[in-house]
Amino acid sequence: MFRKILVPTDGSDASLAGAYRAVPLAKLASATLTAVYVQDIYPFAGIGESNIAGMESYMDTARAQGMKAIERIGDEARASGVAIESLIVEDTQAARGIVTAAQTSGADLIVMGSHGRTGVAKMVLGSVATKVLALSPIPVLIIKLGGAERAP
Repeated sequence: MFRKILVPTDGSDASLAGAYRAVPLAKLASATLTAVYVQDIYPFAGIGESNIAGMESYMDTARAQGMKAIERIGDEARASGVAIESLIVEDTQAARGIVTAAQTSGADLIVMGSHGRTGVAKMVLGSVATKVLALSPIPVLIIKLGGAERAP
């Protein structure tokens, strides 16, 4: 079965729903969860004069947001007796960062939530889950967050 399950999060209801549903799966398989947050690289690098203080503030805020999301997953995992690790990855593309994190951490399954948008919304907004499915060499389980459903 699975030994290491990667659960990406951005702190959204969809990502947390996926992560929370991965906890019982990990418990059943006696697997370790790895919660990953993909932090975007500072978007204004190379534009005009460098503002070191602004860059540090942006990166610190993003990292704190990621750690808060990871801590919520960690609390759920520990309450269920599931071992958990955490990882923060820097990448300009969330999907690529998730797949890279899965490969480098030795994960054999990615479990992630998705809003399940369709039609024009999907075409305009894109879908990190769809991109992960296309890029990942390991299995991906998508937890579709329905209209009335919210993260536990």
